[in-house]
Amino acid sequence: MSRVNLVSRVSRVRKGRARRLLVLPLLAGPLAGLLGGCGIRATEVPTDFGPAPSRVRCALTGPEVTTRTPRGVPVQVFLLCGSSLVAVDRALPVPDGTADSGRRILVAQGLLGQLAESPSTAEKEAGYSTDVRGGTKVSGPAPGDPDDTLRLSVSPGALTSYALAQLVCTFSDSAAAEGDGSVVLGGPAPERPRRYECTDEVRSRPGSAEPPSADVADG
Repeated sequence: MSRVNLVSRVSRVRKGRARRLLVLPLLAGPLAGLLGGCGIRATEVPTDFGPAPSRVRCALTGPEVTTRTPRGVPVQVFLLCGSSLVAVDRALPVPDGTADSGRRILVAQGLLGQLAESPSTAEKEAGYSTDVRGGTKVSGPAPGDPDDTLRLSVSPGALTSYALAQLVCTFSDSAAAEGDGSVVLGGPAPERPRRYECTDEVRSRPGSAEPPSADVADG
């Protein structure tokens, strides 16, 4: 190979290397964007998707008892939240010295009133609601009923499944019942009362699992 040809070939090789070196910086930008689109980010700060939710459903940040009702006997009522029943603290004014039979009715009527009352602003913000409507009254047993019977001014069968679950679970967990997880409920006489139970399934699925019930013996 002649000296002239050798010099010409070396010159072409050097020019080719120079062109490749010039192309690399131009490719760096698009290549970085492509890699970023594939999820490969070596140095970038991860994208901020916003703060975590500041409010937890079905959790209250402060006591509600003292702001909603006068001080009295501490009780719990079951409200609806997240498609289940959740116990909420309340207090009922029950005069000292009230006889047991009268006390049961006072407690039952007070609990019913609490269930029918619209939840507080804080409770609504936390997701609480109620399906119990106002105007329903509670009385004691009719002649021939078991002593622990509570009769409503409407038939339990006329209530929604949610409202019935709220009433059964609230009453059965209070001084209005015998404390065995059940309550004897009836509508206006002569409707026969039935014993209803508050089960775990009722508390977790009040819309589809109605409280189990059974006939009761005469008082």
